[in-house]
Amino acid sequence: MSDCIFCKIIKGDIPANKVYEDQDMVAFHDAFPAAETHVLVVPKKHIDSLNHLQEEDAELIAKISLAIPKLAETLGLEGYKTLVNTGKAGGQSVFHLHYHILGGKFLKKDALQNT
Repeated sequence: MSDCIFCKIIKGDIPANKVYEDQDMVAFHDAFPAAETHVLVVPKKHIDSLNHLQEEDAELIAKISLAIPKLAETLGLEGYKTLVNTGKAGGQSVFHLHYHILGGKFLKKDALQNT
């Protein structure tokens, strides 16, 4: 999508503090962190939300799910929260599927909503 901020980050049009990238996904620090460590994991394929997943996306989602613990370890997190907001009513503000990794001290009381 041409107006999607995450697609622009993936293409390199907008800079991001990346912590991981491969052919299927990119992970970068959230610009508006809700915790000491707040990283977003974004598939390079544009998928609006969990509600828009197709059977063909199963391998991609499994790969992301397996990468998250490895990323958390790389980030030095003993424990962490993962979060996926789905739909506007679910707090999703960027309509490109993304996973939040949140660890350390929480900076916002509503760290589990509207992120």
